[in-house]
Amino acid sequence: MGVFFLGAGVSLYHGVTSLIHPPVLESLPWALAVLGGSLLVESGVLLSAIGHIRKSAQDSGVSFREYVVRGRDPSAVAVLMEDSAAVLGVFLAAGCLGLTHVLNSPVYDAIGSICIGTLLGTVALFLVQRNGELLVGRTIDANKLRRIIEIIENDVMVRSIHDIKAVDLGAHTIRFKAEVNFDGREVARAHVNKMDLEVLMKEVSQLTTVSDLEHFLLNHGEKVVDVLAMEVDRIERNVKKANPDCRHVDLEIL
Repeated sequence: MGVFFLGAGVSLYHGVTSLIHPPVLESLPWALAVLGGSLLVESGVLLSAIGHIRKSAQDSGVSFREYVVRGRDPSAVAVLMEDSAAVLGVFLAAGCLGLTHVLNSPVYDAIGSICIGTLLGTVALFLVQRNGELLVGRTIDANKLRRIIEIIENDVMVRSIHDIKAVDLGAHTIRFKAEVNFDGREVARAHVNKMDLEVLMKEVSQLTTVSDLEHFLLNHGEKVVDVLAMEVDRIERNVKKANPDCRHVDLEIL
């Protein structure tokens, strides 16, 4: 982006100074040859960038324009904007040089420089605004957020979900965080289902002192906590499996 701002500044400076102090007209053929070579190179890269972004937009299920504005690959969009500005700048420069040569007036060359500087500055501001959103993070699509929430809420272990935060970090990466109120009875049931109840009854019948009871409760309490941790991991895996872009899932227990 710094290159865009620098290019904008230089082009605007050249345009303004050319209006104040009109330069001597140079050889047009050489200038057009350089512009023609630049057009060939930049057009090839631009077509490649358009193809890449079109494919990415189709994979994401959005339009080409929407992907340029809110897509998750800022580097590809930067290349697209850079080469679009370069190709448009070549046409502007060639047109203004042609007018300068035909009308024998350096004013059109100066106007072309000002237009190119404005174009580069506009592209730079667009990239600053767009990449700034990625740096601070932005909320994910409402439909995708709703699907993630439904996966968690529909789980038998979950009683309610609170303090939801979902951020699109770009590059097909989503970070999801929420506080989950688990159903204690279901968690305990999951622990009990893993045990032989007849064996458990024998253990209970052998409890004769308060110390034995305390040891029994502490032992099974620790196992219930382990079950709860496994259930959290399971739900996080379910969210990631249903939403591959959701690479960071953090569920906190209320």
